[in-house]
Amino acid sequence: MFYREAGQFKTSYEADGQILPIRQDRIALLTTLAIALLVLPMVASPYMLSAIFIPFLIFSLAALGLNILTGYAGQLSLGTAAFMAVGAFASYNFVLRIPGLPLLLAFVLGGLCAAMVGMAFGLPSLRIRGFYLAASTLATQFFVVWCLTKIGWLTNYSSSGVITAQKMEILGYAFDTPARKYLLVLAVVALMALLAKNMIRSNVGRSWMAVRDMDVAAEVIGIRLMRTKLLAFAVSSFYCGVAGALYAYAYLGTVEPEAYNLDLSFRILFMIIIGGVGSILGSFLGAAFIVLLPVFLNILAHGLALPTTVASNLELMVFGALIIFFLIVEPHGLARLWQIGKEKLRLWPFPH
Repeated sequence: MFYREAGQFKTSYEADGQILPIRQDRIALLTTLAIALLVLPMVASPYMLSAIFIPFLIFSLAALGLNILTGYAGQLSLGTAAFMAVGAFASYNFVLRIPGLPLLLAFVLGGLCAAMVGMAFGLPSLRIRGFYLAASTLATQFFVVWCLTKIGWLTNYSSSGVITAQKMEILGYAFDTPARKYLLVLAVVALMALLAKNMIRSNVGRSWMAVRDMDVAAEVIGIRLMRTKLLAFAVSSFYCGVAGALYAYAYLGTVEPEAYNLDLSFRILFMIIIGGVGSILGSFLGAAFIVLLPVFLNILAHGLALPTTVASNLELMVFGALIIFFLIVEPHGLARLWQIGKEKLRLWPFPH
């Protein structure tokens, strides 16, 4: 967009003074990627990579999928772990039953299976919304876990239900160390986050936000509610399915139904509430907060010599208090606080 001001043509970004922040954001993003790609694998210990950084990236991808559905499309879901389970078990079965299938292709196929399940259970969103829709997605959670437990073919007729995931090998290169697994997960998450960012800026993302803000008005201006909502369920479930496959192969090393219980769905929901609903950055901030908080609370409990009963429930109490705090004080979460902090630092020490 160009317009005339004082005899010169200026872009809207220049006129609003937005070029500098945009360039700063790009520089910060490139710097973060460089540190994550080059520095962390050499500096971090194998324990930190496998216990902190890998689950952080996987949960960020799952939170990003839920944020697409809840934050951008306005459809509340409590079945995130179920879609992750579909992606994990589908990927396992594709690798098991199709010899020579590339692992990354198996992850994509697992995500597509999760997308189909998401579309099937997203059909009630055409008639119900809010807490009623959340209840229907909650039914997805129990139904998927029940199927994985009762249908033996899905678990290769394992008596315990716990299956060892196949080795991760791509083009003859084995990802068998924490550093290699971390780099693989980082590459997948970075690529899918970039795709999500571009998708949100496209007509698809604008349609989602229009439906979120007022679906009746969106339908009046020509947006097809059925296609838009089901597409949001499909894309969100695809992201969660890929995250579930990475969770099984790169983090747990096993494929088991109990790993994708209701508690995991609530944890991912807490991530987007604390990080920021409707924010890609908020998905990463919320995941980092949820992953690191138990570590700090454990250190605090041991340092203060708290009783075992208090220490075991401290995490739940803090999570509950933080959710109430963010819902009341800052509904946009850590992403908004980060944005406010950047603006103040940009203007400091001349706020006027």
